Amino acid sequence: MSIEISETLTFECETGNYHTFCPISCVAWLYQKIEDSFFLVVGTKTCGYFLQNALGVMIFAEPRYAMAELEEGDISAQLNDYRELKRLCVQIGKDRNPSVIIWIGTCTTEIIKMDLEGIAPKLETEIGIPIVVARANGLDYAFTQGEDTVSAAMAHRCPEQGIGDDINPYGEKYIESITNSNDRHPLVLFGSLPSTVASQLSLELKRQSIDVSGWLPAQRYMDLPTLGNSVYVCGVNPFLSRTATILMRRRKCKLIGAPFPIGPDGTRAWIEKICSVFGIETQGLDEREQQVWTSLGDYLDLVRGRSVFFMGDNLLEISLARFLIRCGMIVYEIGIPYMDKRYQAAELTLLQSTCREMCVPIPRIVEKPDNYNQIQRMRELQPDLAITGMAHANPLEARGINTKWSVEFTFAQIHGFTNAKDVLELVTRPLRRNNNLETLGWAVLVRGEKE
Repeated sequence: MSIEISETLTFECETGNYHTFCPISCVAWLYQKIEDSFFLVVGTKTCGYFLQNALGVMIFAEPRYAMAELEEGDISAQLNDYRELKRLCVQIGKDRNPSVIIWIGTCTTEIIKMDLEGIAPKLETEIGIPIVVARANGLDYAFTQGEDTVSAAMAHRCPEQGIGDDINPYGEKYIESITNSNDRHPLVLFGSLPSTVASQLSLELKRQSIDVSGWLPAQRYMDLPTLGNSVYVCGVNPFLSRTATILMRRRKCKLIGAPFPIGPDGTRAWIEKICSVFGIETQGLDEREQQVWTSLGDYLDLVRGRSVFFMGDNLLEISLARFLIRCGMIVYEIGIPYMDKRYQAAELTLLQSTCREMCVPIPRIVEKPDNYNQIQRMRELQPDLAITGMAHANPLEARGINTKWSVEFTFAQIHGFTNAKDVLELVTRPLRRNNNLETLGWAVLVRGEKE
């Protein structure tokens, strides 16, 4: 079996299953981001067990989420949905006093046709607490898209820009430049990041004389950004295509199509694209990027020339592969559960140019990969590392292939210049572990010969 790697972008689509977490897992990081929120997951006991296990591996001071469990009475329509949800939300209001309650509808609510969107407005008026409905269920392709659903729902709640602003002449088109560079427009960034990372990215733009007017989602529900036809928006994560669509079509914002700020190269390209749209010439970005690459020297020595295979799990694969190629790694294949080529167009272009600059073949991109076929390809290629979902990590390790859980990149701080080290820390951990084991084994062997 021979594996051909194209010199141009090659997309394939297989017929594999989606071996990713359920999207309701987005609660794990979103309730920390939206500090005055409370998440109510409406689902079965199975959903509750999943959340208990998924969130149980992490230590949180006081989780702000709960389960509204659907049982036999609910499913057979013997109970009143409105009355039961009202009872829970009133109790949540008394116990936690949240600024917003976010209902996460699971697969079961879809199956039994539970009218969450119809119940929420009436109940919101009655109890006096905003209720946002998000259908973060198994119909999504990847677990990270749960955040996309919640962000899209929050976008509808953002304040409307004042009447009298200029009409958006671009419709849904991606924005390349502003004709009048002196005409500054508000910039809203969308994507859930820890407050420290969001502050870092805002500061990087501030150094280029660009003020960020808001984030979606905001740290507090009452601080949601104002949206309208003169507002520019830019994403920080590649799995937010639904949010981008809502911002363009429903809220009439102008979307800046930029690569994502992952790795020094991606962060620089992200800043450059935003600056170009606002007609600003960047200052000191070369030195800033080079400074970061210099600080990564020890990690680069370890990964240079090593190979990696992405099985596909969290939709971060394109950005991570591009960064690792820039670090000197060989990427055999980029598996990805779902690919929105329009939203990731700038990232794909950067991937292509990075491969050319590094003089390496462009890896093929496999959407909805068949894991059986991938394992056959890995047997042939023998990569130094496979970045995969948790379901396949142990079987691959048993076959002698080093693995790293892709979910770790979702929860780690990987955005911006200062967090590039964290990406390589994750990537190199299994490689460093094996180096240490080999050294230990050699030391034991030498000691045995001396004895």
